[in-house]
Amino acid sequence: MTTILHLNSSVRSTDSISRQLTGEFVQKLQAAHPGARVIERDLAKQPVPHLSEQMMGAYFTPAEQRSDEQKRIVQLSDDLVAELLSADVVVIGAPMYNFSISSTLKAWIDHVARAGVTFRYNEQGQPVGLVNGKKFYVFTSRGGVYSSGPAKALDFHETYLRGVLGFLGITDITF
Repeated sequence: MTTILHLNSSVRSTDSISRQLTGEFVQKLQAAHPGARVIERDLAKQPVPHLSEQMMGAYFTPAEQRSDEQKRIVQLSDDLVAELLSADVVVIGAPMYNFSISSTLKAWIDHVARAGVTFRYNEQGQPVGLVNGKKFYVFTSRGGVYSSGPAKALDFHETYLRGVLGFLGITDITF
C-alpha cells in the first residue's frame, strides 16, 4: 500500500495557492493509488516548536541514556521522522515568504534532520543521507518572478529545499 505524506506550510487557510495545488495533486495520487494511506500534516494549524537547547541536548543523548523528560522532548521529532520514513511519496506545499520557506516548514525540517537518524557522516566526514527511495513533489508559490532577472539572486526558497532534502538523501524531487 502506498503511503503519502502531505505537508502544508502556508499560513493562509483560504486563498492559498500552494494548498490548492497540493490538495488537487494528492487527490490525483489517491485516484492513481486506490487504498493509499494519506498522512496530513498542516504545519500552520499545528506548528511544531522551533528548536531549543533542551531539544538539541535530548537529540544528542543516546536513546538508552535519555531521562524521562528528554524522552518526552524527543517524542514529537521521533513521530515526525516516523511519518517521513513511512511515506513512499511526500507532497509539500511551500509558499515563499521573505525569499525562503515558512518558519513552520523550517521547524519541521529541523525536527526531521537528525544526525544518526536521517543522515550520518562517513569516515571522511562527508554527510550521507538516510532518507532514500522516496518521491518528493514540492509545490511552490511566489508573489513575483524569481526564476530569472535581478530577483533570481534572492531565491533561497527552492535552492534551500533542494539542498536540505538532498542532504537527507532525497534525490527524486519534482518542483
